[in-house]
Amino acid sequence: MARRILKCVNCGSYTMKEEHCSKKTINPKPAKYSPEDKYQEYRLKYKNLAKV
Repeated sequence: MARRILKCVNCGSYTMKEEHCSKKTINPKPAKYSPEDKYQEYRLKYKNLAKV
């Protein structure tokens, strides 16, 4: 079992448990940056649509 901080998707609190509020927790860290990102175009389109 790796020790890392996780985030509860239900209440938004941070924990080290795999489950919190009867739901699975997620890793709150963003993905690593890569200059050869093949999905960058789609992410930018989504980001621009969300601003409108």
